[in-house]
Amino acid sequence: MTTLSTPYFSGHAVRTSAIFTMGVFSLIIINKAGGLIYQREFQSGLRNLSTNDYLVLAGTFHGVHAITRSITPKIPISQPPPSPATSSTGTTAPVSSGHSYPNPGVPVSGLDYLETDKFRLTCFQTLTGTKFLLFTDPLTGSVDTIIQKIYELYADYVMKNPFYQIEMPVRCEAFDRHLGAWLRGRA
Repeated sequence: MTTLSTPYFSGHAVRTSAIFTMGVFSLIIINKAGGLIYQREFQSGLRNLSTNDYLVLAGTFHGVHAITRSITPKIPISQPPPSPATSSTGTTAPVSSGHSYPNPGVPVSGLDYLETDKFRLTCFQTLTGTKFLLFTDPLTGSVDTIIQKIYELYADYVMKNPFYQIEMPVRCEAFDRHLGAWLRGRA
């Protein structure tokens, strides 16, 4: 097995395979109105926050996400040179310049991830506006796969729970249990 030495690990050699199973620190779920509906820490590594701090974080991220979504720039669409179109009066009709978002057909998503040297924050927004914020080690691989599996567990154990009220705090023991077991099983 190969090793990789990085300054992040204070000079200690680390197995390459271990890098891809490193830490999921915390998960936050925010409803479409910006309210915190779920928060759970899985391992230490980030500074401990109070409940009030998590509420402020959820509301702040919701606002920043909305702003970044609205300021996504449109890029000019390259169009073939127009042939001179003449109107019935014999004048040339103006040709409008088109603009599009970077990936036409894909909805503008806003802030997708934020990375520092200590952690990576990844945001996954569902079609209904619920946001999943996953805090991981910056060297954790396959974060998109992890967040998709978390969403799958949420759909199976929270959304299919007949006692869960949409947009309200998540209090589902089966979700907690399966989520913790799945994350422990990946390490």
